[in-house]
Amino acid sequence: MEKPYWEDKEYSFFSHKKCEFFPCHKGADPEDFNCLFCYCPLYALGDRCGGNFRYTDSGLKDCTNCQLPHKRKNYGYVTGKYQELAELMKKMRADQQ
Repeated sequence: MEKPYWEDKEYSFFSHKKCEFFPCHKGADPEDFNCLFCYCPLYALGDRCGGNFRYTDSGLKDCTNCQLPHKRKNYGYVTGKYQELAELMKKMRADQQ
């Protein structure tokens, strides 16, 4: 099976082990923890992000138990959602006009 184009590339994985919060998710594997998406770009997708989240009583999305963007193997999944994010932003912009 052929590997994805991004696999084993430096730009697809960054682990900031000197960060004061590393790893920022409890129970995460420090050797496989990708800090590239420190602030998850999929947050805006709400329940379509694919991650392990919950909504708080006040309606905020709580991603404390989600490691989806932080696993090395999920780089392609996250970047694969960019078109969906672009469409969401386009719709939001149209709704504001």
